Amino acid sequence: MSSTSAASRAAATLLAGALLLPLSACSFTANGVSCSTSSCTVTLAGDGAEADILGTTLTFGGVQDGRASLSVGGASVSCGEGESVVAGPLELECSSVTGDSVELTASLG
Repeated sequence: MSSTSAASRAAATLLAGALLLPLSACSFTANGVSCSTSSCTVTLAGDGAEADILGTTLTFGGVQDGRASLSVGGASVSCGEGESVVAGPLELECSSVTGDSVELTASLG
């Protein structure tokens, strides 16, 4: 085996490891969703807004009388500011409910 091919193989291994490092991180932020190891925070604005959280689709249905309507994997729930509800596999804590949006933290229940 030549030293050139061994060096090339070592460089390729290091490059592959460097590319995989960001994928194994404990948190990420994308499309208004910020996640850590065990929970995600999201703001949903406008009727029908969706986010995929911890393997479950959350759909925002609007706000009525200060309560946000949400569909979580087919189950319908509502929550007011400061309330927590369980829907399917998720526990949702609604931290802010405005006229046309909800900010919530979702964690696996």
